[in-house]
Amino acid sequence: MDKFYITTAIDYVNGAPHIGHAYEKIITDVIARHYSQRTDDMYFLTGTDEHGIKIQKTAAAKGITPKELCDENAQKFKDAWNALDINYNQFIRTTDDYHEKAVQKIFKKLVEKGDIYKHSYEGLYCQGCECFLNPKDLTEDGLCPDHLKKPEVVKEENYFFKLTKYKDAIIKHIKDNPDFIVPAFRANEVLNQLEDIQDISVSRAKSNVQWGIDVLDDPEQSIYVWIDALSNYITALGYDTETNSEKYNKYWPADVHVIGKDILKFHSIYWPAFLMALDLPLPKHIFAHGWITIDETKMSKSLGNVISPTSVIENFELKEPDAFRYYMATSAPCGRDGNYSDDDFKEKVNAHLANSMGNLLNRTLSMLVKYFDGEIKEGSKVASHPELVSGSLELLKKALGTVKIVENHFNHFEIAEAAQEIMNIVDLTNKFVTDNAPWTLAKEEKMAECAQVLTTVLEVMCIVAALIYPYCPNIAKSMAKQLSFDLSVKLDDLTADNIKNGKLISKEEITPVFLRVDSELADKSSKK
Repeated sequence: MDKFYITTAIDYVNGAPHIGHAYEKIITDVIARHYSQRTDDMYFLTGTDEHGIKIQKTAAAKGITPKELCDENAQKFKDAWNALDINYNQFIRTTDDYHEKAVQKIFKKLVEKGDIYKHSYEGLYCQGCECFLNPKDLTEDGLCPDHLKKPEVVKEENYFFKLTKYKDAIIKHIKDNPDFIVPAFRANEVLNQLEDIQDISVSRAKSNVQWGIDVLDDPEQSIYVWIDALSNYITALGYDTETNSEKYNKYWPADVHVIGKDILKFHSIYWPAFLMALDLPLPKHIFAHGWITIDETKMSKSLGNVISPTSVIENFELKEPDAFRYYMATSAPCGRDGNYSDDDFKEKVNAHLANSMGNLLNRTLSMLVKYFDGEIKEGSKVASHPELVSGSLELLKKALGTVKIVENHFNHFEIAEAAQEIMNIVDLTNKFVTDNAPWTLAKEEKMAECAQVLTTVLEVMCIVAALIYPYCPNIAKSMAKQLSFDLSVKLDDLTADNIKNGKLISKEEITPVFLRVDSELADKSSKK
């Protein structure tokens, strides 16, 4: 794999980030970190969407300029992602000068090509969706189905993009590339939407929307959100219609756009059409994730159940965000909705990270110190005596096989499913310890067998550390440090021979990689 370019949706800065924003950034970061273990050239883009009527109105209500509101809230997003260890390469803001200039050039090129034309129009406009809606899309009460508000009747002379011109080409692309839209069941939704697609408004009259990018040669019009926002994926790389930058040539097309299912239409219909009109390649995949509910209830300001991205970390006094990252990344199967609850969070991370994985490493290292003074004995590895301990060779083969299974899940953006495979090998390794009882082998003075059991477990834990790293980078680093394991190794280079012979660890160097959320030790540790 020569490169991997991954993007998130850019977040609208009308308000502060919440747990739904965090979910998308976490799963994208998990995917990005996984692919950084498979290629030397991974590029991760995120950012903020900063134009439009909602920002204009919110800023006016606060008595500040739209740019001041954008600056304030964009920083909140950056701070949140920093707290969650979101390791992006670039953060684009659509108020960045280079982006605005590139968008103007893109718009002008599409006008010159004849794909954008001016047209008087009257339609039903939903501010929440930032688009015009068809009457048939509304509820029986005439409300927007997503925002449950009545759209306003808007009559303007705007610029329109010839979306209908690209309808057949988009349908063909979706049918010819069954993995273009992930998960696959979403493709039928898009194909249904394409049946009665119409040309779309791509500008708003300046008299109604002042806060936007001016149309070149027509300053009475603002470039409307979708050409502005969607173009960020290429303007961030330096695309501007005239010269393709080295970075653009290197990374485009994107390997995957990670987005919420509510904006799939714009990414799988509008965006491909814009790219086709610009004669540019389409992204390889569009991964539409589900929504996160809170205690099985949809997030709503009126219900007061909107959770900030960092509140869980603060509430449970977590020193690192790993537990929250793991929980969110594993909260839903590929493309389905997930749920957050405090009780489930505590139960899951304690069971998986503390009891199963963390305790397995801790007690194995403790036995290595107790029985062998923390040394890996010569000849204790499976390769030396594969017949010595029943199941040891099979366990190592299973662990290496898990690497390929996890990679395959990530190929299909099945992040929760990949994590389950990691926990499965952890559970098998725990069973291997129970079945072979190294404490009993030591008591019976079967030290060669005891040494092989412990060494085999530690070899597996190196593989587990590598696999869990995208979800829990801090925990993985702690595991790797105690195992003297190089976490920078590529997944394809992982072997069953990661532990060196000789002194590995002393009693003082053994530390729990994750303390139970509700433990007295965790409370004391965090309050220190």
